[in-house]
Amino acid sequence: MSASKTILFATIFGLGIVGSKYIGSENSPSQSTQTDDEKKPLYWQAPMDKSFRSDTPGKSPMGMDLIPVYAGANGGDDERNLVRINPTVENNIGVRTAIVSSNNTSPIIETVGTIQIDDDNTSVVDVRTEGWIENMPVKAIGDEVRKGQLLFKLFSRPLVSAQDEFLQAAKMGRQNLITATRARLLSLGMSNREIARLKENGKSIRLMNIYAPRSGIVTEMGAGEGGFVKPGMNVLKIVDLKTVWAIADVFEDQVHQVHPGQTVYMRMAGMPSREWEGKVEYIYPTVNAKARTVQVRIGFDNQDGLLRPEMFARLIIKTETNMPNMEMPGTVAIPREALIRTGRSERVILALGNGQYQPAEVVSGQEIGDDIEILSGLKVGEKIVVSAQFLLDSEASLRGTLLRLTPASQETTDMDMDLPDTGKTTGEVISIMPEHGMVTVDHPAIENINMPAMIMAYSTAPELLKNIKVGDHVNITVVTKPGEDGNYRLSDIVKMDMSGEKKQ
Repeated sequence: MSASKTILFATIFGLGIVGSKYIGSENSPSQSTQTDDEKKPLYWQAPMDKSFRSDTPGKSPMGMDLIPVYAGANGGDDERNLVRINPTVENNIGVRTAIVSSNNTSPIIETVGTIQIDDDNTSVVDVRTEGWIENMPVKAIGDEVRKGQLLFKLFSRPLVSAQDEFLQAAKMGRQNLITATRARLLSLGMSNREIARLKENGKSIRLMNIYAPRSGIVTEMGAGEGGFVKPGMNVLKIVDLKTVWAIADVFEDQVHQVHPGQTVYMRMAGMPSREWEGKVEYIYPTVNAKARTVQVRIGFDNQDGLLRPEMFARLIIKTETNMPNMEMPGTVAIPREALIRTGRSERVILALGNGQYQPAEVVSGQEIGDDIEILSGLKVGEKIVVSAQFLLDSEASLRGTLLRLTPASQETTDMDMDLPDTGKTTGEVISIMPEHGMVTVDHPAIENINMPAMIMAYSTAPELLKNIKVGDHVNITVVTKPGEDGNYRLSDIVKMDMSGEKKQ
């Protein structure tokens, strides 16, 4: 009896286990399958080369660990092959963004310069005959003189002899001789009034008076009282400092924005509360070969005499845009630090949201303070990267991210245009991985498919790369649209025959 009960209980227990498994299996297979599918990678991909894939984990050709790609991970990809970054990585590399704005501020050029003497208000005092200075009231540089003031008296033997000859000719009454001796006195520096007084007195003047030609400050002295002077020697230099010049240095790529008549504001470090206003008077025609700058002359009023020659000044030149846009209320501008300049083009990095970034080609204008004018390539309201943009630009180049050539408002119209399936050009091989069908080529712009000049990694058939090596000049045919993996492809690549050029 006990044995039969044991067998019965064992049978019931077994049926219960089997039943529970059967009942549970009605709901679990789909959930289990779904969980396994979510966790199982579709394939493994090289982090620096999206075209390299593997069914198993391992190393990429560059020695880096392959990255697993799961179902739905790339479901949002489009032909642009955008750069995508995790929010944590964004924070770690310090990505900062700014909104493209409309700047109504007048363009300016900030520069430095020095105060110089106004040559238009400068006079040089010299003599036309040799002699000695006597009775010189002006004693030192910096003395102030007034127009018509006696500067010094000059004793000159040639001048005294010329006066005697004139008086002798006047006594003889010979008109031709009088005319000749009178002309000589004029050439030696005597005025008509002094010659008339000489003729009236009938006696030669031993000392000739030299007067100040203008009011101002004595800035140079070539000789003092008792000194010997002769023609060609600058005895005194008198400068009127009621007006001065500021000579500013403007970079050669900005000087085309400067024109005579523009307003300039000037400040001095020693007088921070004072501001002077002047006008551009002249732009010098030559470039300083070492500094790559052009000098600009600016006139300032200096009635109070606070501006002195050789003082250092900071200047702001109010320039005007050369390309006004009547359709826009202001100038499209971005922070200067956001602009990436290369030898061939200019671009910025667009922040598209959700960790997505794309480079965009732009054309920059003149600088406006800390901002820079954008003539084309962006529109107001777009978001751009102002920090860590060079890291994102490098990543975009490695991924082959499509460069946006027009603003979003124009992009739809451009996409409607029919482009040819392929474009042909020449280039130079930078790197090559024949076994993986990858080649990097430096090539010029391909206009018929709207592709700019760039150094680009392309995928192609491995057999086409058998006779290609780094440094070769090649003819390439680029497929207009990227492949499913987001990489651009070469339908053909042929090594160029350079033998003819070498013979030449």
